[in-house]
Amino acid sequence: MTQLLPGITTRSIETPRLRTAVLSAGDDNGEVVLFVHGNVSSSLFWQHSMKSLPAGYRALAPDLRGFGDSQTAPVDATRGLGDFADDVLALMDALEISKAHLVGWSMGGGIVSRILLDHPERVASLTLVAPVSPYGFGGTKGLDGTPVAQDDPGTGGGTANPEFVAALSSGDDSDSPNTARNVMNGFYFADGFKADLEQTYVESMLSTVVGDDNYPGDFVASENWPGMAAGTRGVLNTMAPQYHNVSGIVDLENKPPVLWIHGAKDAIVSDESGFDLATLGKLGVVPGWPGADVAPPQPMVSQTRAVLEAYGAAGGKFTEVVLDCGHSPQVERPEEFAAAISKHLSES
Repeated sequence: MTQLLPGITTRSIETPRLRTAVLSAGDDNGEVVLFVHGNVSSSLFWQHSMKSLPAGYRALAPDLRGFGDSQTAPVDATRGLGDFADDVLALMDALEISKAHLVGWSMGGGIVSRILLDHPERVASLTLVAPVSPYGFGGTKGLDGTPVAQDDPGTGGGTANPEFVAALSSGDDSDSPNTARNVMNGFYFADGFKADLEQTYVESMLSTVVGDDNYPGDFVASENWPGMAAGTRGVLNTMAPQYHNVSGIVDLENKPPVLWIHGAKDAIVSDESGFDLATLGKLGVVPGWPGADVAPPQPMVSQTRAVLEAYGAAGGKFTEVVLDCGHSPQVERPEEFAAAISKHLSES
């Protein structure tokens, strides 16, 4: 059964875009810290972080469309992460929040970066937690995010493991291979970490709506390796390089401070991600890999660092914190994560 920690409350907010489920904690009159979850998850992964905020802050964590208890709505991937970003902004408007400290995990890091890019006046500070690269997930090379081919081969809806998708669709909460529980414990976390809210997190993952308009999305055939490319609908396609590029934050006149927290043992977002088909091709898991000159593993972490260093050189401020954990610092290292967030908020 889904477990809410003491002090966490939930409600639904109607916005002009959709009905959004929101977790709340902290001081109702405090500065707002808005937590945005990642792919195949929900707001439930933020509970410990919400409760650990210093006095004087109000924590809010929405479920994105097609996840958790929020309304299901199609995702137009040609807008990149724009549908999700606009949903968050609509929630802020409905709650009369003009400005917030934004915290985004994984795909959520891309969403809050998109909000910063489009509406910097709404962002008091930015925290990126194991974020997707500024140039999307897969299909790019080099620190400047050069596409490996024009149609983004090896990215988008076709990259999802069909057995994992089937297990999500059926609601399988066992520890069999390719289930939500197995993927969480094997990839979201590192070193055999077991979460105190494991069952709640599994149920959070199983709330993911499966289909071409949601997770994972559609795909098209490609003449380039590995034979398929990004489609135009659904979650994974939003992070295809042709649709997602937030490196423009470097050129913003208004640059709020940025905190980047990530795990040294992250298997999902890394310079050789286990979820990047180019990495799997290099390892021989996906046949026919054309080699590192054509389709190298995407240097995801190095790309993020390059953009944030440029952000700093252009007058912004960013801090990098690397923790001894996997893809979920807020769950695996809650005390260190809370300390980093608290320091960042006090200096923003």
